Amino acid sequence: MDVGTLQEHCLAKPGAWLDDPWGHLWPVVKVGEGERGRIFAFLGATSVGVKAARSREVADAWLARYPGAARVMAYIGRSGWNDLALDGIPDDDLLEAVDTSYDLVVVGLPLRHRPPGWDDGR
Repeated sequence: MDVGTLQEHCLAKPGAWLDDPWGHLWPVVKVGEGERGRIFAFLGATSVGVKAARSREVADAWLARYPGAARVMAYIGRSGWNDLALDGIPDDDLLEAVDTSYDLVVVGLPLRHRPPGWDDGR
């Protein structure tokens, strides 16, 4: 998987948009409007940071499944965020991780700030 393909996948999600809040080389992908938008993917040259689960215990399954290719994200890892290597994890699993991150972040938005076209199955 390359970062360009992953970025395209992220931006195909309803309400997704790129932001560069810290002036880094790589952007983040958010969902939600403006200041209320929340990050669901931290893009990097060789990895992607995703919300893997609501708890660290569930997110740790990625670490066990892909030792060396999955690690706890610095600073926000305690909240269920992982950093996944683009070349150490199968493409389908990376896309599934981004999809899960998006869903977890959207569910956390107030109903009025969830993007049109997003369906949580209700």
